[in-house]
Amino acid sequence: MARLAKALRRATGVPVLAGAAMALLLGACGKENQYVAPPPPKVIVQLPLQQTVTPYLEATGNVASENNIKLVARVEGYIQEIKYKDGDFVKKGAPLFIIEPEPYKVQLEQAQAAAEGAKATLVNAEAEFTRQEQLQAKDVSTQANLDKARANRDTARANVLQAQANVQTAEINLGYTTVSAPFDGVVTARKVSVGELVGGGHTTELATIVQMNPIWVWFNLSERDVQRVRVQVAKRGETVADFIGKVPIQVGLQTDSGYPHKGVLDYVSPEVNQSTGTLLVRGAFENDKRQLLPGYFVRVRVPLYPEQALLVPEVAVGSDQAGRYVLVVNADGIVEQRRVQLGQTVGEMRVVDSGLKPDERVVVSGILDAVPGQKVDPELQTPKAAAAGPAGSQ
Repeated sequence: MARLAKALRRATGVPVLAGAAMALLLGACGKENQYVAPPPPKVIVQLPLQQTVTPYLEATGNVASENNIKLVARVEGYIQEIKYKDGDFVKKGAPLFIIEPEPYKVQLEQAQAAAEGAKATLVNAEAEFTRQEQLQAKDVSTQANLDKARANRDTARANVLQAQANVQTAEINLGYTTVSAPFDGVVTARKVSVGELVGGGHTTELATIVQMNPIWVWFNLSERDVQRVRVQVAKRGETVADFIGKVPIQVGLQTDSGYPHKGVLDYVSPEVNQSTGTLLVRGAFENDKRQLLPGYFVRVRVPLYPEQALLVPEVAVGSDQAGRYVLVVNADGIVEQRRVQLGQTVGEMRVVDSGLKPDERVVVSGILDAVPGQKVDPELQTPKAAAAGPAGSQ
């Protein structure tokens, strides 16, 4: 053997061990190659969580004052006094502007004097009519005298009524010299100055008063949401009128977390707007701290009746150009795609309105390895109850 090895080295220049390795490699090439497929990827699946949730209607609304009017001068005169500071909160009946009252006091006194004179004339006319009636009954006076006395009496009565109306008009005009707050509210910056002539042949705007409490929030519901509500109402044998003043309305400002402002349903339009396909709705809110200002845009949430729903983790929901979907694993371990219609967010879970069955296994982890049509190795996990949280967008 030693001699043979030496001979091989001299003949080939290759060490004996290297040659043996080559011989084994060449021998192996003669056997058939076999491909061993990798095992299917492992994924975590859950059955949809069945839980009672409170569905919400969500919308964007705007805050509006229940009363917002311009204060104008209704009589002519000079501004004698301004009795508030710009931006003051005032109570109903508080005087705000005083318009030179003296000329109107004089007019009232004149009207009162004229009324007293008309009453005295009426007393005399009635007495004369009574006297002519008695004389006519005794055939002492003529019918013409009686008719004249009757006419004078009736004219005197009319004059009294006219004089009393003039007194009332003078009293009203005198009242207009004091411009008072028609309701509790905030008065804007004045638009006139002391000593300025207002009223007369044109309407003079003095300021604006805005009611802040209570306050309204207007918003629109889509036709789909309206039909959804009507179905729930019909199931309970109720009408929309039963909800006025009872259904809670929740509102959040753009900087608020959640919906801290609470109100009630105040008004529902009797018809759907044909141009927008929406229904106008209003909520009334207490606003003693003036956190809601007219003109604000707000997030609105209206709770409906609690109902049983299917929920899946938010991470299990995917989206593409065709819409939202979840991946499920069938009985054969094959991944399938399910198109779903989603509802609100509840904590870290999402309500599935349609497209998913309660016994379908939803992929919640390893989603990148779950390819529709491919086999996977599912591991079933028990879902946890959803914790209530602010509703998200659909």
